[in-house]
Amino acid sequence: MDRFYSLDHSSIDFHFKQSPRDFVVEEIPLYEFSGEGEHLILFIRKKSLSTSEMISVLARFLGIKNRDIGYAGLKDKHAMTKQYISVYKKHEKQLESFEHENIKIISKNYHNNKIRIGHLQGNRFYIKVKKVNPTSATKIDEALTNIKKYGMPNFFGYQRFGNDGDNHILGEKLAKGEARERNPRVKKLLINAYQSHLFNLWLSSRLELNRLINNFETLELESVLNMPNNELTKLKSQNHPFKLIQGDVMEHYPHGRLFDYEERAEDLERFNKREISPTGLLCGKKVKIASGLARGFEKDFDDEINADGARRYAWVFPEGIEGRFNKVEAQYEFNFTLPKGSYATVFIEEIAKRKINE
Repeated sequence: MDRFYSLDHSSIDFHFKQSPRDFVVEEIPLYEFSGEGEHLILFIRKKSLSTSEMISVLARFLGIKNRDIGYAGLKDKHAMTKQYISVYKKHEKQLESFEHENIKIISKNYHNNKIRIGHLQGNRFYIKVKKVNPTSATKIDEALTNIKKYGMPNFFGYQRFGNDGDNHILGEKLAKGEARERNPRVKKLLINAYQSHLFNLWLSSRLELNRLINNFETLELESVLNMPNNELTKLKSQNHPFKLIQGDVMEHYPHGRLFDYEERAEDLERFNKREISPTGLLCGKKVKIASGLARGFEKDFDDEINADGARRYAWVFPEGIEGRFNKVEAQYEFNFTLPKGSYATVFIEEIAKRKINE
């Protein structure tokens, strides 16, 4: 699909290809490790391996099952990544002889509990793009300034949808009982891809709305958007690039409870202060849905499926953003931190204002 972006500049032409040299990610743990307990915490550096492949290598070496190794999140294969895993402390001596050309144990610690999915605060990224001219570098500088000020949309990255980008098609059939998949893990991944696809469509539609609000007068938009003029006037008065609509489901940021946006001025201010953020729907059962005008936009991207739903931040706030242009090498280097579940490739696509996996 053609996606809408939050920034106003024209697309920027540069070369980006994921590789361990140009794409580095370091996991930020959710909590400090206690330094004692029955679990050995390993800080691992890997390259050219997915997290699952790395875990399989270690499990075979230790003679244990993959599920006996704890980890907080999946990391890119085509990158240099650093992340924490846990095994039982009894394997510590055995690991002293571990060697692998693409896996290195950097440090170790101890903790009372096994690391589990989601036990991370976020990830710190270093990314290098190439074939950047001075004009493009200036546009990148401006884009970074904008993201520092306002944040960015929280799309799912292309990695979510498989090598061919079409996992959501089979995922929809599985979610509606029109196809079968024996492997429960694969089934869940495919259904998640369908939920993610609908979320991305909804988020793109909201960014399209933002663009229309910014570029046209309210009287011109009444019939196009089927919204009353007074509501359009409220949206137009918002300075943020993501316009909050009555009935949006908000969430305290970076985590917290959900509540409905009821057009209170203090909630707009809290959004601008990064204390709360709007969420989008991952369709399914047992999930809070938007209300009022916001539900009118959301319902077109909702579906009744045999899976649990959830809410996902529609807008996130990267931190520690740094950018450096190397004019001699025609390269631009980025450093930034994203919350868990957000994609560095989406950050780069927002700046490039185009897909980067083609």
